[in-house]
Amino acid sequence: MRMLLKVSIPVDAGNRAIQDGSLPKTVDAFVAAHKPEASYFISECGLRTALFVFDLKDPTFIPSVAEPFFMGLGAQITLTPAMDLADLRSGVDRLMKQR
Repeated sequence: MRMLLKVSIPVDAGNRAIQDGSLPKTVDAFVAAHKPEASYFISECGLRTALFVFDLKDPTFIPSVAEPFFMGLGAQITLTPAMDLADLRSGVDRLMKQR
């Protein structure tokens, strides 16, 4: 299932993670393991924030997605199912056929 992962990193933890090199290592490890179709890095509410769109093959992968960000960066995350335009069209078509 396509998911949107938002990772928000507290300023102090992010500063330490940049200085000790763990921030890029954590991000690179996620990218290598989960091969996101899109990755964006923004500032949101004054926090370093990463947005990843990736395929979650099975819910049992949630700990392997979340824990490195929790433990390594002290981050807050949200993990949300997401659709692209083709998914939306397919879902609406399915809905209309059920009526």
